[in-house]
Amino acid sequence: MDTVFIQNLSMDAVIGVFDWERQVKQKIRVDLEMRTDIAAAAASDALEDTLDYKAISQKIREIVRDNQPQLVETLIDLIARTIMQEFGVLWLRITIAKPGAVRGSDAVGVTIERGVKE
Repeated sequence: MDTVFIQNLSMDAVIGVFDWERQVKQKIRVDLEMRTDIAAAAASDALEDTLDYKAISQKIREIVRDNQPQLVETLIDLIARTIMQEFGVLWLRITIAKPGAVRGSDAVGVTIERGVKE
C-alpha cells in the first residue's frame, strides 16, 4: 500500500468550549495520511485513478465551515468518517492542531487512525 497525504492544511474554524471561542474563528491545521494503491494511477496517469487531494482538501474545508463543534475530537471524527465514506479510503491517520491554544506551546490537538492499515 502507498500513502497519499495532505500536510499542514490551514483554515479558520469556530471550535472550542469557552464563550469567547464561540465568537471568533481560530486557526487550525490538518494533516492527513491515506493508504491507497497508486498502481492504477501510476499506469494511467489519470486523476480518476487516485485519491484527489484537492477534492479531499475542499471537503475538509467544507466540513470545518459547516460545523462548529466544541471539541476537536468531534470534528476530527466527522472528517475521518466523511473522507472514508465519500472517497473510499480504507485507512487514514488525521491530526488536527490548534496553534496557540495553550500558552507556551506551539499547538495542541488530536491524532486518530481509522480503518485497516494493510
